[in-house]
Amino acid sequence: MKRMFAATIVLFSLIGPVLAVDMSDEINAATAKAMPQVIEWRRYFHEHPELGNREINTSKMIAEQLRKFGIETRTGIAKTGVVGILKGGQPGPVIGLRADIDGLPVTERVDVPFKSVAKTEYNGQTVGVMHACGHDTHIAMLLGTAQVLSGMKDKIKGTVVFIFQPAEEGAPAGEEGGADLMVKEGVMDDPKIDAIFGIHINAQTEIGKIGYKPLGFMAASDWFSIKVKGQQSHGAYPWRGVDPIAVASQIYTGLQMIVARESDLTRSPVVITVGKINGGVRENIIPEEMTMAGTIRTLDTEVQKDVHRKIKLTATKIAESMGATAEVTIDIKTPVTFNDPDLVRKMVPSLEKAAGRENTREIQWVTGAEDFAFYGSKAPAFFFYVGGMAKGKDPKAVADHHTPDFFIDDSRLDVGIKAFCNIVFDYK
Repeated sequence: MKRMFAATIVLFSLIGPVLAVDMSDEINAATAKAMPQVIEWRRYFHEHPELGNREINTSKMIAEQLRKFGIETRTGIAKTGVVGILKGGQPGPVIGLRADIDGLPVTERVDVPFKSVAKTEYNGQTVGVMHACGHDTHIAMLLGTAQVLSGMKDKIKGTVVFIFQPAEEGAPAGEEGGADLMVKEGVMDDPKIDAIFGIHINAQTEIGKIGYKPLGFMAASDWFSIKVKGQQSHGAYPWRGVDPIAVASQIYTGLQMIVARESDLTRSPVVITVGKINGGVRENIIPEEMTMAGTIRTLDTEVQKDVHRKIKLTATKIAESMGATAEVTIDIKTPVTFNDPDLVRKMVPSLEKAAGRENTREIQWVTGAEDFAFYGSKAPAFFFYVGGMAKGKDPKAVADHHTPDFFIDDSRLDVGIKAFCNIVFDYK
């Protein structure tokens, strides 16, 4: 009897993996059926974009769709965020799937039937509004995922949390928003999410393809400001004062030397960009002070700390050597988007089911930033790219994200839906 029992255990251990249900065929069929609606949603959201923390109509439509699918729906999270909760027919883990929903203050130039002509007020100016980073496709793919999975509810082991997040591009001045606020308001805790996944469309990646990277994937984004104080004087007699503009120019060069000569770029990239310089009121007056401001991008937390230290040291010592002073302020905006390596290893096969092994590949670091990083502080996270560039295009020639000519081919949004759905069924 003991031998028979032992043999039975061995038999089940051998048969178990063979009997594991592969849902990919069913997912493919349901996704193909949903695609016309997914494209319709995407084009509606593209034509009607709203800025961060102001996504009133966007959130309303998302909530309406989730309720139609029979999904428990929560609204008003982090101001305009929407969360859907789908409980499967069997016990299991809680999986988070996230899409961002805000547009940008960009006036669209792309001539498509669903072109945005929306305008609004932003920082006291009248601006155009455009989904110039593809968040409209993210909404559509996650809604499509919700539609497909709601039809397979009884076969899901565990719970799926659909997170539609506002203000990824940043909240209006003086307001909180985005992933950080979603986390603060408990989106990762009720129910407690075991692992979270996110997608970003990419205008330089061909449709039908997926790109991913374990460990640091997208950069931390920090903003810095340097106030240089000298001594005002007449422009005809610069030796009678201390020129803060001359000091700032030396500091600018010093900042670039941190990248060029003080950073181990074989470890991870470093970018220091000065995007704004202000100082002076008249051509023949050397001002007392001036300011310069910019952004820092790093992909490793220790490198990030070291770069911050070097910026402060460089600015203050250069100013001191020229008889001026420099005050440095660094505001940490977004952490490194870190892909848990064990989670990546486990879930890459799910991505390959969605796009094909030949269309799924590891890519390089990205120095752009993503506030999806905040979710990774609460649970293992995996963020990846889905292609949005039409076949045959040159990645170097297509318009970049955040520009008026940004364009996405939406014919293969099914890849993102299938990736999300396979992740839900494959995660253990």
